Amino acid sequence: MTAPSIVWFRQDLRLADQAAVAAATADGPWIGVYVLDDTTPGDRAIGAAQRWWLHHSLEALGHDLADRGGRLILRRGRAVDALAAVGREIGAHIVHALRHYEPWWTSARQDLAGQGLELRLYDGGRLAPPEGVLTGARGRYRIFTPYWRALKEQMPPAKPTPIPDMIRPPHVAISGDALGDWSLRPTAPDWAKGFDIWTPGEDGARMALHDFLPLLEDYDRDRDRPSIDGTSRLSPHLHFGEISPATLWYRAAAMVRGKAEPWLRQVGWRDFCANVIDILPDYGDANGRDAFDGFAWRTGPDAESDFQAWTRGRTGYPIVDAGMRELWSTGVMHNRVRMIAASFLIKHLLIDWRRGERWFWDTLVDADYGSNAVNWQWVAGTGIDSNPFGRIMAPLVQSPKFDAGDYIRQWVPELASLGDDAIHDPDGAGLAPRGYPAPLIGHRAARERALAASGRN
Repeated sequence: MTAPSIVWFRQDLRLADQAAVAAATADGPWIGVYVLDDTTPGDRAIGAAQRWWLHHSLEALGHDLADRGGRLILRRGRAVDALAAVGREIGAHIVHALRHYEPWWTSARQDLAGQGLELRLYDGGRLAPPEGVLTGARGRYRIFTPYWRALKEQMPPAKPTPIPDMIRPPHVAISGDALGDWSLRPTAPDWAKGFDIWTPGEDGARMALHDFLPLLEDYDRDRDRPSIDGTSRLSPHLHFGEISPATLWYRAAAMVRGKAEPWLRQVGWRDFCANVIDILPDYGDANGRDAFDGFAWRTGPDAESDFQAWTRGRTGYPIVDAGMRELWSTGVMHNRVRMIAASFLIKHLLIDWRRGERWFWDTLVDADYGSNAVNWQWVAGTGIDSNPFGRIMAPLVQSPKFDAGDYIRQWVPELASLGDDAIHDPDGAGLAPRGYPAPLIGHRAARERALAASGRN
């Protein structure tokens, strides 16, 4: 009989267009394994919001596997040790897995080789393998625009493959953890009640794509308007690998052809972020530009008080506060508002971008090491491809420019009665209601302080 193999699930919790699943199915019997590993990532263990998503995504994957005769085993601990143990228990010597680019998974790949297991890695988490998108001189891209041009030359990706009709598990007894014992969902208090807007899992990803496709033609016009929210809401599904980038490419291109490019460019940005952390594994903690290593970020009690006000949505800037409250309630924030909120923390409050990145890491359901790090460094001006530090977003301009009035009314209800002429800047209009905070700092004063800190005048 063919020896069984293991499919190691990580951020690829799907059966459709999943190359590791397809290869294992072709080889013979296999069993799926997910390891809740809070050790290998070090201080990058997944945050609280993602744990909520993970519970529901694993639950869905387990049902999908069972429907086709397969089985998902859950283990907790160091991934390499858990996989080696499962291999011994079922007599498996091969582990099939999709390739991931986070530095801790790169180190785990090397460690697994010493456990008597052959790790077979497959592409499928990105439109194209980042190491395969090269310059004419066979080097790696560090700037997005030329990277995107080169990536498009390799498109379309390989056509998505279907879910296997039947999966054969090995005929051996093996136990795993009960998902509920991992306590991934909050209970006291249950701060995730607002997360009911999401449906984690492969079916949920397909539904999200189905709902978005009719909006795709207007994406370039509506994506920056938070009151409309013309974004896809697919980012957490993509992060957890519940749908493949290739599936998105083919469905979007078939829907609106050339008009799909503004959205597909965002999918390409995700590829670029994986490319960056593959080149610079410590990008989530180290400035991309050495010149910022000695930057005088604010610290001390006043800065800490400002940081806490930012996290709670109490800055006195309605568009920032709306975004931070949306994040806390739903685990997501509109993309345009993310940039405004991040810029405010970095340049209005002069607080180190790494503190904001870590807050997003814990509170975003779509927190992705590459995308989170690259996006924060882009806003901060510290990245290898980023805005200049002196380009400071003005929240009081951005808010009316992108028609955020109704968005603010939804998430900052104490301002809901204000008209469009006052809701973006109630303090400036003299109509701030009792209980709503005054701005932590005026925009002009903040701009002057930021430019002074950066050595500009």
